[in-house]
Amino acid sequence: MDDGFEMNEPREGQVKESLLMRLIWMIVIAVMLSFAQTVLSFVTVVQFIIMLLNNREPNERIADFGTDLGIWVAKAARYQTAASEVKPWPWTELD
Repeated sequence: MDDGFEMNEPREGQVKESLLMRLIWMIVIAVMLSFAQTVLSFVTVVQFIIMLLNNREPNERIADFGTDLGIWVAKAARYQTAASEVKPWPWTELD
């Protein structure tokens, strides 16, 4: 349904957050992105070891986690670059 609004734009009556609050959230999300990179590096090594030991078969749960992490990073990057007003999880659903 097209009601003339972009999904990421605030609707009429909604107040945009102040730039100072946005800066604070951007710093918090930047720290979370750094942590996500560390987690991704660790999970990458674990998945590689599993593939070595499991006849090149990846662990499905780790692969799914990687997909979810990628979705989160994409949402975070969109917020960081002001392409979206939607903050990533835990403020919104992961999708």
